[in-house]
Amino acid sequence: MPELLIELFSEEIPARMQQQAGETLLRLLNEALAPLAPQAAQAFTGPRRIAASLSLNAIVPGRTVSERGPREGAPEKALEGFTRKHGVTPDALTLQNGFWILEREEPAIEARTHLLATLPDLLRRFPWPKSMRWGTGSSFTWVRPLRRLVCLLDGEAIPVTLAQGEDNGHHLTADAVTEGHRFMAPGPVTVTSAAQWAEVLRERFVMVDAAERRTVISTALAELATSEGLSIVPDAGLVDEVAGLVEWPVPFLGRIDDHFIDLPAEVMQVSMRVNQRYFALRNSDGTAAPRFAFVANITPTDGGAMVVAGNERVLRARFADARHFWDLDRKQTLESRLTALDNITFHAKLGTQGKRTRRMVRLAGLIADMLGAPKAECERAALLSKTDLPTGMVGEFPELQGVMGGYYARHDGEAESVAQAISEQYQPRGPGDSVPTAPVAVVTGLADRFDMLTAFFAAGEKPSGSGDPFGLRRAALGIIRLIRENTLRLDLVKVFTLAAEALPENLQNAEDLDLLPQFIAERLRVQLRAEGARYDCLAAISVGNTDTDIVRLLSRAQALQDMLETEDGKNLLAATRRAANILRIEDKKDGPHEKAPDATLYAQPEERDLAATLDRVEPAVEKAFAEERFTDAMRDAASLRAPLDRFFEEVTVNAPEAALRLNRLHLLARLGRMMRLIADFSQIEG
Repeated sequence: MPELLIELFSEEIPARMQQQAGETLLRLLNEALAPLAPQAAQAFTGPRRIAASLSLNAIVPGRTVSERGPREGAPEKALEGFTRKHGVTPDALTLQNGFWILEREEPAIEARTHLLATLPDLLRRFPWPKSMRWGTGSSFTWVRPLRRLVCLLDGEAIPVTLAQGEDNGHHLTADAVTEGHRFMAPGPVTVTSAAQWAEVLRERFVMVDAAERRTVISTALAELATSEGLSIVPDAGLVDEVAGLVEWPVPFLGRIDDHFIDLPAEVMQVSMRVNQRYFALRNSDGTAAPRFAFVANITPTDGGAMVVAGNERVLRARFADARHFWDLDRKQTLESRLTALDNITFHAKLGTQGKRTRRMVRLAGLIADMLGAPKAECERAALLSKTDLPTGMVGEFPELQGVMGGYYARHDGEAESVAQAISEQYQPRGPGDSVPTAPVAVVTGLADRFDMLTAFFAAGEKPSGSGDPFGLRRAALGIIRLIRENTLRLDLVKVFTLAAEALPENLQNAEDLDLLPQFIAERLRVQLRAEGARYDCLAAISVGNTDTDIVRLLSRAQALQDMLETEDGKNLLAATRRAANILRIEDKKDGPHEKAPDATLYAQPEERDLAATLDRVEPAVEKAFAEERFTDAMRDAASLRAPLDRFFEEVTVNAPEAALRLNRLHLLARLGRMMRLIADFSQIEG
């Protein structure tokens, strides 16, 4: 199959846009070239280019196309318009199933012709998050000025042009010429295939594969650190970003002045990462090392001495700023900053951070009482939790919210539990982050998230579609993880109700507040799905269930899952569904059949056996649920399997005798009511 290579060479593309651009290019090419059956598509992205290679057929096969026209008997003008549109006479049409049909032959098209026809439009509608125009006389846009366009089909340049009518498209027409590294190998070079393209660019100090650059960066940094007995602080996001900033990665180590090594490790790491894209290092004992790593985009002729010295000088200035904020902030206690929170707006409808802090103090005390945590410490942590917002360090590095509060609280002499709670209040920040376990930290984190969800839902700011500007889905997942991983027994509805009571009076009865329990339930199902767990079991026990104790719900769902994985459980599920299907059909005839069955009408021993088992199992299940012995409840329910199987094997539900039929339907309805005590089995998948 012929090979297609496309490269779009431009000024520097923002690193955060490169991967998505490569994926988009492949998607658009697969759509546009579908008639050529593209295969083995591969994208390449870098600071100055996105490219793709793929194999495709040499021609678009010819085919017969049928176009349906107006109905038979449609107005004459409709028929005239259809024939005029397709440039044919009415004699070319045939009548099929009441419609006029035009059948025409489309000839085979060479791949070259198809590319010339489709690629210009593909490139003109390429969706960048932000695009720009440059020069004059063209409406063509790209993320940065586009300089070259390569389009090769089996080594032949295809002159795809971006010109469109009077729009000159910057006179860009595809050829077989690209460029190497901007500094180490500038100038044009001709390419003949995808493999030769990658090889010739490597010779000119360009690694075209982003995955290779990431590997080179990670491996080389680790080797440099290990050579000095150190380790790199893991930061996959920074590796990805740096791989999008350099075409020829060359890692180096620099030194941090001893004057700055007593700064908090988080301050140094964030300052290096945010400002300079540097990597932090650790000593073998986990403390911050007086070294940093960075990646250059060139191979210096002096071995890197000048590059290292320059980066050390830049970092020295950055750390001097951090030192200034660190020393200045500690001159004022966190408690003295409480008044400043009244000047920071939290939300137009919800007031200031000061008002929010007072809501959190109240809520933290109430949650502490529920969980048996030290109330005074929880309230103190909530009171000081946002006081690092007005500090200079957090103003410079918002990523350090909470972390700096913990440092400043320790400096002020606050209890360690309070300082720890302040520093951990935003944890977990994501799926891979650890969850606080200390009682004061847990309560503070819960108070923060419950207040946030309640306040924003009351203000009409609930998430919609993919939009979640206030991170409420993340807050809900944080609540779930805090509860699950600390096995906390909390009534969510009660906590949300208590949180709403402290909102501005006009928001306390907002309609959207009623959606909060369901919002948490949906996030819980999302989390279970991500874990590969049986989220359908949770859905099954949640239908009609007003319980919002997450620990109890998950324990009950797990017991149901365990039962359904047994042979008795699987057969019981099948039999229960069979009973439900029979009732659904018969209820349409003369239902509902919700009366209690009459024991005197049982005509067969299988009926009496099933009824007796229900008499025994139903109270046992109810008692086990009340005592939270969910495994016992499921075991009792599973004992229905054998009598239910015998019932369906030996008993004809729709007996010819009307009284027998109705009584058997009443018995199945009783079975359904009992099974609904356990779960809504219609929610179980498979």
